[in-house]
Amino acid sequence: MTGLRVFIGWDSREEIAYEVCRQSLEANSSIPLEIIPIKQADLRRRSLYTRAEDALSSTEFSFTRFLTPHLAGYQGWAVFVDCDFLFRRDIAGLLDYRDPSKALYCVKHDYRPKESTKMDGQPQTQYARKNWSSFMLINCAHEQAKQLTPAVVSSETGLFLHRFQWLTDDVIGSLPVTWNYLEGWHTKDDCEDPIAVHYTRGGPWFDNWRHVEYGNEWSAAAERYRQTINLDNEHTLFAHTNGSVASPKTSHA
Repeated sequence: MTGLRVFIGWDSREEIAYEVCRQSLEANSSIPLEIIPIKQADLRRRSLYTRAEDALSSTEFSFTRFLTPHLAGYQGWAVFVDCDFLFRRDIAGLLDYRDPSKALYCVKHDYRPKESTKMDGQPQTQYARKNWSSFMLINCAHEQAKQLTPAVVSSETGLFLHRFQWLTDDVIGSLPVTWNYLEGWHTKDDCEDPIAVHYTRGGPWFDNWRHVEYGNEWSAAAERYRQTINLDNEHTLFAHTNGSVASPKTSHA
């Protein structure tokens, strides 16, 4: 069975968002997935990312996402997705879009946010092709995708990377809105039942964004993840106590 590599942007401020995104992918997938977090600190340790810290970057993966083809060995197809996504159904349908003449597929938003800030007070910048790079199906072996070397990703401007100026327009394939439904921008008129919801303004893991569209679904997924962690901890405790649950220690203050 054909599988898919999925690289998820990881941010130390949004670890729960990453975990919910990962779990929602796995829970709904009918195909094998290899899910890899893109962690800036790890890439710096490996000397794959040497760009100076950028105060305008709203996440730790603003630029490192473009290392996806390199991390995939410039072979096969791979997905990059921001961590602030919730997958509501199977990702397997993406495989139907793999045209070898294309370097990349994305939802071609005409997104012009009204807010000046997002998430936890981060600036909401505006530029052409905004959010195109938040969900990408990448043909990592394509000659134009191979231009994304560690040196290029570490040195080129944000506009060059996010506006896909490293690609010619004819190799950018189009995905329907269902694959990158922007909460707060798209409506049911755009897509009645999206596969992937993107909390691009801020998600329910922030106090001020708990009641956004599809927020209840994200919160339910987060609770399932927390239950899984608790169950894993119980299993670990059970194993460490040779099959018997240890009694709590009494404090003698």
